[in-house]
Amino acid sequence: MDISLDHPRWPALRGVLEDMGGLVVAVSGGVDSLLLATLAHAALPGRTLMAHAASPAVPQADTERVRQQAHVQGWSLAVVTTGEFEDEMYLNNPYDRCYFCKSHLYKKLQGLSRDMAKEFGSPAIVTSGANTDDLGEHRPGLQAAKENGVRHPFVEAGISKAGIRTMCRELQLPFAELPASPCLSSRLYTGTKVTAQRLEAVAFAEDYLKKRLGADVVRCRICNDAMLVELEPGHIAQAPPSLTCDLKHQLEGRFPCVASVVMDPEGYRPGRAFKQT
Repeated sequence: MDISLDHPRWPALRGVLEDMGGLVVAVSGGVDSLLLATLAHAALPGRTLMAHAASPAVPQADTERVRQQAHVQGWSLAVVTTGEFEDEMYLNNPYDRCYFCKSHLYKKLQGLSRDMAKEFGSPAIVTSGANTDDLGEHRPGLQAAKENGVRHPFVEAGISKAGIRTMCRELQLPFAELPASPCLSSRLYTGTKVTAQRLEAVAFAEDYLKKRLGADVVRCRICNDAMLVELEPGHIAQAPPSLTCDLKHQLEGRFPCVASVVMDPEGYRPGRAFKQT
């Protein structure tokens, strides 16, 4: 891909990337990390490895999107398993659950970095798609990144979420308008144990509702055995009265972890499942 951006932040970002010499890019499948992978490949095409963690917490569509972009753009891609589902601290779903997830991920990627050193003579730098907006949010994973020597090129170049979207549009990238896609574990209220069945129920329910309503943004959160459906205001108004009953019928038998389904009248709110204790 020919990268010829007119965005004022591109020279600074390119300088950050090229100074690293070699990169391992953590690619979740969201807009931020996909753009970072695209630009890193353009800046250091022979010295960049994309790494994607596949787990029950990662939406299948995200994994497929990463594989597709790797094929289209010619990335070197490693799909890895990171072991967080063997960690009780992660499975217990504390307020800082993301710290344990990212700790496993970054330790795995540091191993890939050391492997790259055998080819290039020095370890590659592990990078994430974090941006300047993330610094003011609840992001326990940033502490894990700090402890594992992970760098954030967008932060170093002073680029925000809006700047990332603008760069994607200027490059006419197919994921420019992709809605936010956090991991499925973020749908479980703090203290509700992470299980593969709960995550599968969330993925199934959100896919069902997106198709039923033609919605891009749907959140089906689980608190103990109750599923709370969050829609954007326009879709709440359009939703048929039977929607939650219909969804409960779809879940019955297949997902016994869900005992009830209710609509949240306040609608979609990012990060609602996080409760500090």
